[in-house]
Amino acid sequence: MKHARILLVEDDAAITTVIRVALEGEGAQLDAVSTLAMRDRKLAANRYDAIITDVMLPDGNGLNHLADIVTGEDGVTPVIVLSAQNTLDTAVRAEAEGAFDYLPKPFDLDELIAALRAAVNRLASNPQAVSPRSGGAGGAMPIVGRAEAMQRVYRTLARVAPTDLSVLILGESGTGKELVAEAIHDSSARKAAPFVAINMAAIPRELIESELFGHVKGAFTGAHAKSIGRFEQAVGGTLFLDEIGDMPFEAQTRLLRVLQSGEYSPVGSAHGRKANVRIIAATNQDLGALVATGRFREDLFYRLNVIPIHLPALRHRTSDIGLLARHFIEQGEAMGLPAKSLSTDALMRLTAYSWPGNVRELSNVMHRLALLTRDREIKAADVDRLLSGGMGTANFGDTDTPGTEPRHADADAVLVGAVRVWLDSDNAARAMAQGTLYRELISRVEQELFDAVLTQTADNQIKAAAVLGINRNTLRIKRRH
Repeated sequence: MKHARILLVEDDAAITTVIRVALEGEGAQLDAVSTLAMRDRKLAANRYDAIITDVMLPDGNGLNHLADIVTGEDGVTPVIVLSAQNTLDTAVRAEAEGAFDYLPKPFDLDELIAALRAAVNRLASNPQAVSPRSGGAGGAMPIVGRAEAMQRVYRTLARVAPTDLSVLILGESGTGKELVAEAIHDSSARKAAPFVAINMAAIPRELIESELFGHVKGAFTGAHAKSIGRFEQAVGGTLFLDEIGDMPFEAQTRLLRVLQSGEYSPVGSAHGRKANVRIIAATNQDLGALVATGRFREDLFYRLNVIPIHLPALRHRTSDIGLLARHFIEQGEAMGLPAKSLSTDALMRLTAYSWPGNVRELSNVMHRLALLTRDREIKAADVDRLLSGGMGTANFGDTDTPGTEPRHADADAVLVGAVRVWLDSDNAARAMAQGTLYRELISRVEQELFDAVLTQTADNQIKAAAVLGINRNTLRIKRRH
């Protein structure tokens, strides 16, 4: 990347400084601007080997007209998008507009440098390799989450959506596998055609082939009329095979033949039809283990597992619980449930719960809280009462047994969740405005820690200081403040 000329469009001076130092260390030349107008003036006067752009800029959205910049009059220019709007919508739109890569903020500097190096090298070896992709975002994406684990999902999803590659979505029950499948369909060139879902676990073994491929009249006892199958219903679109691990072995063989040949025949018919569908499959099972025990065909597994997408359990993305909870409250309002707000203590209770039923369980709990809570604000006691069975069972599918105490997530995750809850509060907003956010947060956590340790040591400051690993005088000074 030595001598490469890079344009940075970023209105955060601190980020600009960090990127400038890193790129100069690589021997690259950086021009930095903070607005779209300044960007356009630079592009009119100069040729760049790559562009780094933020999304939310003072005078507009950095994704606007991005495709025109990628393939401008002077040829192809790779663009790397940085965004604090860490949503699926942003990732999909960046991909659709032709961005070479998308990195959510806060980004890893080494990852940015690696992406730039790859972009510059690929442009030098093949100028058309960074041209815009086909397809595009089909409106706002319904998937909610900003956690790092979800960012990895978004990036994979944005890249695979415009293709016709088969996708295998893996994750526990309730993590949103069908929602992801729909998002892939809605962001693809097939979005105008049907999205058809079939749950393989819900279809009787003897009817699976008929459900998938249809049947002709008289094909079997009870086939009094012709019936079209899911492959024909989804023609031109996407066929979502949910719970694929529960598919009977003999039906797996038939599906494999269709994927290999690209054709299928309705049950009882000798005439083949073209299978013009994209296949997305999903399971909460370990297909590798099923293959090892002979319950799932290895060749079918490799046909389906072209692009795997692993959805994280909610207990592994606790920082998203507040965002999801508020989303479900708003969703409930649209369904006719009472308008509610969520107290900070209630959100901390939700964050501390392990959510064995994942996002589906959280959705059901929030709708139930909206319906059954008397006050305008949902409080910690309301959450405790519901999760322990006081508002009726909280057992929605894969959840705790009624009457048991809420199970708790990893203690570190609870602490992180509590910090994120506080950052959404009015106190944090005031601290941000005054430039005292770090001091305010550390002070609140520190005093709570001091109080807890002093309680455990019966107010013996010498013992407390030893437990904390700090000097006794430091403890006394900090306690006074």
